[in-house]
Amino acid sequence: MLFADIIGQEGTKKKLIQSVTDSRVSHAQLMLGPPGSGKLALALAYAQFVNCTNRSAHDSCGSCPSCVKMARLSHPDLHFVFPSTTNKKVKKDPESNLFLEEWRSFVLQENAYVGLNQWYNFLGVENKQGTIFTRDANELIRKLNFKAYEAEYKVAIIWMAEKINVQAANKMLKVLEEPPDKTLFLLIAEEQEQMLSTVKSRTLMVKIPRISDKAIGNALIQRFQCREAEARDATLMANGNWLEAVRMYENNEEEKFNFQTFQQWMRLCFRGSILELTDFSATIAGIGRERQKSLLAYGLNVFRNGLLVNSRLNELLRLPDDEKEFNTKFAPFVHTNNILDLVGLMEEGITHIERNAHAGILFMDSSLKMIKLLKIKP
Repeated sequence: MLFADIIGQEGTKKKLIQSVTDSRVSHAQLMLGPPGSGKLALALAYAQFVNCTNRSAHDSCGSCPSCVKMARLSHPDLHFVFPSTTNKKVKKDPESNLFLEEWRSFVLQENAYVGLNQWYNFLGVENKQGTIFTRDANELIRKLNFKAYEAEYKVAIIWMAEKINVQAANKMLKVLEEPPDKTLFLLIAEEQEQMLSTVKSRTLMVKIPRISDKAIGNALIQRFQCREAEARDATLMANGNWLEAVRMYENNEEEKFNFQTFQQWMRLCFRGSILELTDFSATIAGIGRERQKSLLAYGLNVFRNGLLVNSRLNELLRLPDDEKEFNTKFAPFVHTNNILDLVGLMEEGITHIERNAHAGILFMDSSLKMIKLLKIKP
């Protein structure tokens, strides 16, 4: 991957390039940043730049044998460790090595902008959570003890390093502190507090910020050929997260539906119109369970935004103008005397839908409760 392919992050790219130019490549680096900030993409571009045989002052060449193999994720000196668990293919003793083919397909398909839930969905692991096991640590150490096949640096990318279990971390500590010659560890993580302190202390932390709104907006227009207004709305709600920006853009109609439908629902509840609410509930019963859950989840965001407005934190409302106006006007009806019940009503609705409750009855019952909750004084 080229640095030129990465969305924004100009400051981070310059620091990484400078470390190679100055021959100050730290052997173990922790790339820590929020979801959707391009951490894996940066790590891959850095690994490619380090081993490029014809790099320029600003990027790898992209055409030498090393770059070609790195771009395909098939370089013999590029090693991956990532969370895994059992699925239909691997029924016991999962480890990264058993999912390398799927990993390469997944990363290339998503241009290295990937999230943990996406990976689990790609693997088809249902509700199971992945882990980096002792088996992963043993296999990585075994590979790194061999001489490099052809590159200057052997590169080990450990994705979602907070998923390393204690036993695996203990196995890795010595090799992280005293690695074989010309070995580069790139650990990628999102939750610093979930990482073992023994691992963090042996790495140089590289903090990856959120992507700027300008960079996300330009990338959306370039990659999806969308209108500026569509890119602006998706960028506002993404808050520096490229994965969220893409989701917002691709589900733009769904987001508009949730906004308009929730707005209509609350207006009917304010009026206490039982007949209209009966018709509304019957209509919602026919839209499908996933969309019903999405509508209730949208309500949770509205209640959260109401608290932000009441706390005079309007600048944190990253919404299109019409949604921002609605959330601001709705905020006075969300307060400490009813917030727990409002949130509980939406969460309970999601749970009941997942358990195949009758949606028409559920939404009518929720509407009657909502009428009472909105009348509670602050």
